[in-house]
Amino acid sequence: MPPSIELHDVQGNILHGYRLDHVAYLFLHARTEPAARELLARLAGRVTTARRHPPGLVPPTALNVAVTFTGFRRLGLPSAALDRFPAAFRQPTRERAERLGDTGESDPGNWDAGLGTGEAHLLLTLNADTEDRLRDERLRLLDLIGAVDGGVSVVHEQEAHALPAKREHFGYADGFSQPDIEGVERRTRMDDRGGGVPLDDGSGWRPLKAGEFLLGYPDEDGQQDDRPTAALARNGTYMVYRKLRQDVAAFRQGLCEAAERTGMPEELVAAKIVGRWRDGVPLRANPHREVKDLRDVVADVVSNDFRYLPHDAAGYECPIGAHIRRTNPRDGLRQGVLSARHRLIRRGMPYGRELPEDTAWDPDDGDRGLVFVCFNADIERQFETVQAAWCNDGDAFNLGADRDYLLGDTNGTGKMTIPGSPPVFIEAQPDLVRTRGAEYLFVPGLTALSRLATGDF
Repeated sequence: MPPSIELHDVQGNILHGYRLDHVAYLFLHARTEPAARELLARLAGRVTTARRHPPGLVPPTALNVAVTFTGFRRLGLPSAALDRFPAAFRQPTRERAERLGDTGESDPGNWDAGLGTGEAHLLLTLNADTEDRLRDERLRLLDLIGAVDGGVSVVHEQEAHALPAKREHFGYADGFSQPDIEGVERRTRMDDRGGGVPLDDGSGWRPLKAGEFLLGYPDEDGQQDDRPTAALARNGTYMVYRKLRQDVAAFRQGLCEAAERTGMPEELVAAKIVGRWRDGVPLRANPHREVKDLRDVVADVVSNDFRYLPHDAAGYECPIGAHIRRTNPRDGLRQGVLSARHRLIRRGMPYGRELPEDTAWDPDDGDRGLVFVCFNADIERQFETVQAAWCNDGDAFNLGADRDYLLGDTNGTGKMTIPGSPPVFIEAQPDLVRTRGAEYLFVPGLTALSRLATGDF
């Protein structure tokens, strides 16, 4: 029997993403322990849970709360509990930057103020269905913050807004593939096909264990993580926040040059880089479709029910180094590595003004990119493995030092291999994506959040 997940105690946007296209992220610093606890007490009744709403009754806004490691210290969590948090969470993100490839232009010295410094104690994530409603709710939230006795201040703030046709700034439709989780009802029957773990006999898929994403439930190894304490961990998860600036003009120029050099249509090069056509259709599902301009097209149906073995072991259809094959290798990893132990729930939203189509350079050097957010039960095993071992390095895929093309080349020697007879190579572009800040946070369950507000821990 699948576990009965306590949806009323799980914060929203984890198990089911919001269909709210506008978001503000407010990182807060509490000057005192009483101020931190008072703020949580004021917010407790406003936090959105994972409970499903009947059609037509979905709220137009949502509010969620996450806590940094320094935030737990400010809330008065005793040392014995603080020391039981995983090492990756305890260490400042700036000190983990090099292992994640955040060097050069992505070095923490170039990050936005207030991120990765330990100043931020809490993150409030406010989602809304319209920009006007986001603005109004943000002002109400700032009034609430300003009324806290003892002082709470905003140390960093970021807005993000969905782009037309579900696009991210490089022009790809996004957000189609999320894990299928045991005990979590899916919105449609298609959602569970290809989202879980491929069965060995090739007959289908099974859901991932809930403990891969929520603490207090069994994971794929049958273990139940209750750190730092069972009461605090229950129904909580770890959140990764990364502000990623995208050099859209450089990406477009590189795509054009790669098409000219290889003789491949530009849309096919774009599909080989990511592993999906720009309308979201996976290459494995339709590798030989008619090539046309897909920049403004979103597929009606996007199936995730595909594998890489045995028919595409060499990557002739979807290159082994393609973005989606790196971030979710499905059955394509050998050497005993279990992909199911490294899955992520991805959320997030584009930020910044869209660069007009057919613009090969950016006249105002606009700041645009992606606020990347993901949820996982173990930051080091899940997010950091995907980022450092699978995206920043090619060893797991027998690709040497080749990085994910979308991350950009940091030393001018990188490439992407498109297998074929003969193979062709795409020269990597420098710094296509530059990290502008990162934080690791914990998203408590509602019961734990209330107990933090009263100092029970």
